[in-house]
Amino acid sequence: MTTTLQDTSPIIIAHRGASGYRPEHTLAAYELAIALGADYIEPDLVSTKDGILIARHENEISQTTNVASHVEFAHLQTTKIIDGESKTGWFTEDFTLTELKTLRAKERIPQLRSQNTAYDGLLEIPTLQEIIDLVKVKSGEINRTIGIYLETKHPTYFQSIGLALEAPLLATLTANGYQGANAPVFIQSFEVGNLQDLSTKTDLPLVQLLNNSGKPDDFVVSGCERTYTDLVTASGLTEIAKYAQAVGIHKNLLVPRDNNGKLRSPTSLVIDAHAAGLLVHVWTFRNEDCFLPLDFQGNPQGEYKLFFSLGVDGVFSDYPDTAACHPTVQW
Repeated sequence: MTTTLQDTSPIIIAHRGASGYRPEHTLAAYELAIALGADYIEPDLVSTKDGILIARHENEISQTTNVASHVEFAHLQTTKIIDGESKTGWFTEDFTLTELKTLRAKERIPQLRSQNTAYDGLLEIPTLQEIIDLVKVKSGEINRTIGIYLETKHPTYFQSIGLALEAPLLATLTANGYQGANAPVFIQSFEVGNLQDLSTKTDLPLVQLLNNSGKPDDFVVSGCERTYTDLVTASGLTEIAKYAQAVGIHKNLLVPRDNNGKLRSPTSLVIDAHAAGLLVHVWTFRNEDCFLPLDFQGNPQGEYKLFFSLGVDGVFSDYPDTAACHPTVQW
């Protein structure tokens, strides 16, 4: 078994909260994740029209809220190009926080998680500050520090419309006492440029997200020819280590699947990243068979066992209780 970079138990990152049990990116999802043993909760951050950071997986919110049923906002439906893709719907940057607070969350994938639809229409869209307040209260109640693992969503896009995410993010974190390399915070991004810029402005840990296809959107905008594949090479990881402390990787980059969905041999990515001094956090672990490789359908615990044996430093999970109950993880 390969050890983690710091020879500690891998951290459990509640992906969008306990999103297997509650609609994602709601205070209820984050609170349950903490109760189920998560070390970190993971909010994705987008901006409102008035520059407030809120938690949504995407700035287009028709899949995760009841905005379509609010006739007073019908005129705000529009089509935009986000990271090169045409999307039609309602976008957070066209709403004030006051307006967004009149909406309610709903389950994004009801066909898979019908039990979560019981909470449709009950839960608000939380702000970053509300999430921090929850984390501080719960950390005090259970006498265990809960971290926040924040993703800046579409940073180049938000910068292009005058709603850059980074300055309000750092201001909010500083105001709440999150400072220094040992603070219980990670800031992650699929783009490179904003992390490089952040590295000159904060000592908080930064995470370069790496997908198994495509390229960072800022590379697309700038005309850079490099892809995520180039970033996961030994030399690419060495470059990442100049501005980030960790990589957040698609799990297929570490253990690829064949055309039938069966696992192939692991790559050297964990070894290479650790050699560069980078932590490795892997996404995303889910219990449903449609997300599992053929090898572990009906046995999500077996998938965790495999990845923990490869020395990963953390996992993003929709079901933090499944991840936290694995015997490799010690509380």
